Amino acid sequence: MLRNVSDAEDICQEVFIKALASEWEQVEHLKTWLMRITVNHCLNHLRKNKSRWVKEKLLLLFQREQVEPSVLAIAEQNESEEEWKQRLAKLPDKIRVVVTLRYTNDLPLGDIADILHIPVGTVKSRLNRGLKMMRVILDELEDDLKLAEEYPCKQKILQGKEGAAHEEESQRNRKSLSAVGR
Repeated sequence: MLRNVSDAEDICQEVFIKALASEWEQVEHLKTWLMRITVNHCLNHLRKNKSRWVKEKLLLLFQREQVEPSVLAIAEQNESEEEWKQRLAKLPDKIRVVVTLRYTNDLPLGDIADILHIPVGTVKSRLNRGLKMMRVILDELEDDLKLAEEYPCKQKILQGKEGAAHEEESQRNRKSLSAVGR
């Protein structure tokens, strides 16, 4: 009846304790009487545990639906967040604040203007400049990745003497980029 060995053993023990505690000597049909006590105990146990069983089943269903993301997905998300932070760090402070408030915190333009005590038009222009600057930063990254894929041997050259010249050119581009932000 119980479909569980440990529960059946517990009920059996309870039945015999109850039988011994009552006046079993006066019972005419002892086997039938013990069976009736056993069935009643089993039914009571099933009724008592039915809600627990239903709750456990529901919990299992909900746990299956809420599958945790894989370790790889978490690692990729953390890496993407780190890359985003590095690219944002390249923006000038005034522009970075507006971009962060808008796209990281999902604030409307009016709220950003209130927080920074600047007009909404200034928020819009800084946001526009920030997006253009981020586009330039992403294009540079994309160009570097394409160069690395096309010419893997050039990476070694770039790390040598020409690497210093490339780094100087990159620094000049950043300076001109920061001039646009002002």
